[in-house]
Amino acid sequence: MHPAPSVIVFTTLSGLGFGLLFWLGLGMPGVTGWVAFAFFAIAYALAVGGLLASTFHLGHPERAMKAFSQWRSSWLSREGVCAVAALLVMGLYALGVVFLDTRWSVLGVLGAILSMGTVFTTSMIYAQLKTVPRWNTFLTPLLFLSLALAGGALLAGQMLIALFLLPVAAAVQVAWWLRGDRALARSGTDMASATGLGDIGTVRAFEPPHTGTNYLLREFVHVVGRKHARKLRTIALTAGYTLPFIVLLVPFSHIMAAIAVALHLGGVAASRWLFFAEAEHVVGLYYGKR
Repeated sequence: MHPAPSVIVFTTLSGLGFGLLFWLGLGMPGVTGWVAFAFFAIAYALAVGGLLASTFHLGHPERAMKAFSQWRSSWLSREGVCAVAALLVMGLYALGVVFLDTRWSVLGVLGAILSMGTVFTTSMIYAQLKTVPRWNTFLTPLLFLSLALAGGALLAGQMLIALFLLPVAAAVQVAWWLRGDRALARSGTDMASATGLGDIGTVRAFEPPHTGTNYLLREFVHVVGRKHARKLRTIALTAGYTLPFIVLLVPFSHIMAAIAVALHLGGVAASRWLFFAEAEHVVGLYYGKR
């Protein structure tokens, strides 16, 4: 799949933003007043900024509002509904915490659930696609949720929780990569099934279907070199999980916490780039690209 910058920004920032909202909804950290305002401002900037970035990948952004009406069948629509509900509920909760020094726990817990619901619905946009075997697994929502929780814990200053969740997210990430590397081959989909000619003999690509490029090739066929992918995986694991974990082991300071967050953000961005770049859409088989 073509790793569009807008979608990478969306999945990276919104996951962290809603992850932070989750912990804030549970009262972690237990801050009020303007300190709480700063935490909520960061969470909303990440969550809303990520959602806005996703609209740049739409062919007709002005029609985005129509997506909300398809919640019965579309995970994209469910994501939009969950996101708006989470932001509204957490906004009301934030009003009490920031201006009234009051914690409405029911609203906080509901907002936390809706925040994770938003991350889950985002992940299901990809996990539901049988045409992309690498994504079509329960590990995809598990990866999105574990990253959101770990990154949110980092941003919320919940260091002990982050020390536990970072290795968990790293393990899910590695499992997702290992399973994904074999997914296309194990799906049983090949050029014979892609062309529908398998019953008459061995099928191979003699010439491409056409001489020029088209929308399918631009959006759904992206080939990343194995050596390049290995380097980016190393960067993602090192910056996104290992180094933040090591930084958290040193005596706490706000500077070190900021470094851990910055490292994690960079590592997650590299992981998200690979998430799209390594995704083999089966349409590539028809063009002899796999």
